[in-house]
Amino acid sequence: MAKRALKARKRAKAPKSAEVDRDVKSNLKKLKRELAEALQRQAAATEVLEIISHGGGDLEPVFQKLLENATRLCGAGFGIMNLFSGGIVRQAAFYNLPPSYTEVWRDRPYRPHPESVMGTVARLKQTVHVDDIRTRPAYRQGDTVVVALSDTAGARSYVGVPMLREGELIGMISIYRQEVRPFSPRQVELIKNFASQAVIAIENTRLLTELRQRTDDLSVSLQQQTATADVLKVISRSAFDLQTVLDTLVSSAARMCEAEMAFIHRREGEQYRAAATFGFAPEFWAFMQSHPISPGRGSIAGRVALERHAIQIADVAVDPEYTLSQATSIARQHTTLGVPLLREEELIGVIVLARQRVELFTEKQIALVTTFADQAVIAIENVRLFDEVQARTLELASSLEELRTAQDRLVQTEKLASLGQLTAGIAHEIKNPLNFVNNFSGLSAELVGEMNDVLAEATFDEKTRGELDEIAQMLKTNLEKVVQHGKRADSIVKNMLLHSRQGSGELRPVDINAIVDESLNLAYHGARAEKTGFSIALQRDLDPSVGMADGYPQEITRVLLNLISNGFYATTKRKVEAGDGFEPMLSATTKNLGDKVEIRIRDNGTGIPEEVKEKIFNPFFTTKPSGEGTGLGLSMSHDIIVKRHGGSIDVETEPGLFTEFKIVLPRTQR
Repeated sequence: MAKRALKARKRAKAPKSAEVDRDVKSNLKKLKRELAEALQRQAAATEVLEIISHGGGDLEPVFQKLLENATRLCGAGFGIMNLFSGGIVRQAAFYNLPPSYTEVWRDRPYRPHPESVMGTVARLKQTVHVDDIRTRPAYRQGDTVVVALSDTAGARSYVGVPMLREGELIGMISIYRQEVRPFSPRQVELIKNFASQAVIAIENTRLLTELRQRTDDLSVSLQQQTATADVLKVISRSAFDLQTVLDTLVSSAARMCEAEMAFIHRREGEQYRAAATFGFAPEFWAFMQSHPISPGRGSIAGRVALERHAIQIADVAVDPEYTLSQATSIARQHTTLGVPLLREEELIGVIVLARQRVELFTEKQIALVTTFADQAVIAIENVRLFDEVQARTLELASSLEELRTAQDRLVQTEKLASLGQLTAGIAHEIKNPLNFVNNFSGLSAELVGEMNDVLAEATFDEKTRGELDEIAQMLKTNLEKVVQHGKRADSIVKNMLLHSRQGSGELRPVDINAIVDESLNLAYHGARAEKTGFSIALQRDLDPSVGMADGYPQEITRVLLNLISNGFYATTKRKVEAGDGFEPMLSATTKNLGDKVEIRIRDNGTGIPEEVKEKIFNPFFTTKPSGEGTGLGLSMSHDIIVKRHGGSIDVETEPGLFTEFKIVLPRTQR
């Protein structure tokens, strides 16, 4: 009986188990389907993002791929990407629409019907989902676009998702089915994601376009500044060569304004003769030199001379008043621009640019040519005296500044040496006595305690005991004050020593080449002022790319002056030993090491023996005779470079041949 009951129960449970298996299989199929859809959506999103990242600002392939993926993943018939501006719609991309529709509506702007689905999306700035567009008022009222979508393309079910940027409608994705079958919430959400990607692509393109425009403007501005600087350099350097200045002006103006030809006419009495040219055939140049221009309407220079303001002619070949036929027959001119050269309202010349194509000059180009015209006026009126006056002024200012700087540096160097000697004396004369004072006062304080212990065992009357205790306490207090003030004096000495080795000034970017060159000049002039007949060959090998490095310029200068002065001393000493056949030489080299900069100071002096080399950075160590050195120069230099700037200073030397100090400084200070 029990076995039959058990079999009956198993038979009763079997159908339920089969039902559970079917549910599990159904759920697995559903999960697989959802996983496949998710993978498709992810692949589509990745594909679009890849196109955006490599598109370089081209929106058409992005829109096309977005529309294709949105339509395909939603199981729809076709899709349209619309862009909005000022209430006007432009259809930017189509997917799977019949040619009969796209041929009519591609690049054809229109204003959507207010009751159409697109008009509703534009008005509400919200997603609109319509089961059948033929039930909408716009279709019944015969709106051209809606009727074309329905009757030509077969549109029925519709979903439109706005593309919003900071709340502003910039476009719309419209997806259509050719049967009445609503879109699921998941499909609508998918289209929203694609709309967000479209907005990102549009914004990226806008930002990229702005960046390119700013870059182009900056590039043009830099080119203009460079050209202007080049011209000014020529003006400043060509005091007796006006032709070079004018030739540079016309070539720079033509190059910067994209003109094939340019020339300058200078006023001679009542006529204007060609004085400089660029890009013209020799025959036309010869003709212009032999045929001066008179004010009048027959040429561009004549018109500018007549009207005294900038004029351009779109095409001289068809201008009825232009009579200078050689301009078209020989030079093949078309668009020309003329700008007057005015000095205090007096016309002294004309600068002319010409193109062999019909293309008007822009306002920026006209402004640039006006700038060149102003420079030409400066050159013509002042070039003969400008360079001479400037050279003398610069020479005088440079000499005066050099002298003042040399004096300041020499005074500072002497102060530093005096301070080093003073602190060395303090360290020797005061430091040791202070140590004795501090040590013996501390020991005496301990002895007072021991004395109290001994007196405690002796027998005294109460009055004597009180007096002894009072004296012992006063003695202990006095000794403690001696210890306190002795330590304070010791701290003062340490601070003075520390101060003597530290520089001052502000941490800022330093032009390495400039500071090396300045230090060479300062040291050289200082040595010549100190010793009559001093002579040495200075060599400079300064890397132009070494640039700037953070530092304390006064301290770096102090180090360089010390190294260079030591080099002068060593070469002078060797010359005395070697005689007239020896030529003293000192070189300064800089090098760009990326995030670091290198400075080398090398002399062909006496060199440094190995046993001395190990001590040269020690404080107060010197090999110079008494009174000529404090022994603080190289120690101070080591502290400035290593401790103050976080760099390194090393020396390579060979006795009797050379000594070279290598300084490496970090480009930025942390």
